[in-house]
Amino acid sequence: MDYEAREIGEAEISSLQETFAELRDRLKMGVVGQSRTVLNILVALLADGHVLLEGAPGLAKTRMARLLAESFEGEFHRIQFTPDLLPSDLTGSTIYDQREHRFDFQTGPLFGNFILADEINRAPAKVQSALLEAMEERQITAGKTSYPLEQPFCVIATQNPIEHEGTWELPQAQLDRFLLHLVIAYPESSAELEILDLAMREAAEGIATPPHLITKEELADARRSVLAVHVSEPVRDYVVRLVAGTRGDPDPIEGVGEHLSHPASPRGSISLVRAAQARAWLSGRDYVLPEDIGDLAPDVLRHRIGLSYRAEAEGIEAGEIIAALLEQVPVI
Repeated sequence: MDYEAREIGEAEISSLQETFAELRDRLKMGVVGQSRTVLNILVALLADGHVLLEGAPGLAKTRMARLLAESFEGEFHRIQFTPDLLPSDLTGSTIYDQREHRFDFQTGPLFGNFILADEINRAPAKVQSALLEAMEERQITAGKTSYPLEQPFCVIATQNPIEHEGTWELPQAQLDRFLLHLVIAYPESSAELEILDLAMREAAEGIATPPHLITKEELADARRSVLAVHVSEPVRDYVVRLVAGTRGDPDPIEGVGEHLSHPASPRGSISLVRAAQARAWLSGRDYVLPEDIGDLAPDVLRHRIGLSYRAEAEGIEAGEIIAALLEQVPVI
């Protein structure tokens, strides 16, 4: 269902920002030690994008996705990706109805609002192509018929960087459809103590339910108000120079181009601006600052650049290249 565009007043925008601030605080309490990840997942949701979470087992990736989905109106579906998965296991299949003497399409788990694609890199290419259409086109095609997906439609995928047996590297076309690629690190010992206390409390009392669900219409209104956040010409110019810097345009940047097999495309610029608008809105601003761009650039560009064989051999990571880019490209 698409909600009709309507004018949103300042008081309503302020109320929506308070609602999402409360959600952010609740998620931070439920996923201890991952404040930045919580913020950026909300950024992706408000920017109508998808998220790839990468981290070792036990770092609350699945929990984070579930707590987010359970705070909103809509259906949450979890899909465990395995090497024997078929595209129809995601999209659904056509089944013959003997009583009616006709074929009916039975929808699969992709027909939901919040989709957790668990261990996405365990799925083969055909499954990836089915997911790609849903993520990009917001529709699923079965035979000659295309079925639109209801809004909101958000894919939160998880990936384990440790195990490589029985996994496939995600195609670049698939990676590029994720707005953000978030790398989740191990918590500090002080945070781990809080995690232990939280686990013991939930085992005894159960997981607290949200006080109220954010409706689909509220999310649609929030997304429209995010799109109205002002992005000045100097900030837009800074974004373009950052992304073009991965291509050595206009001049090569030391520590960047020589380590890349392929640079970021214009989708990187678009994604960076959309994410920055959402981040500014969550901070209570109606304008984007260069700091929004700098903070989000690693998560927006990490999966959009390819490392050369030499860079991989020398142990150079994408984050180091993006740090060099941010350091050498002036804001003005």
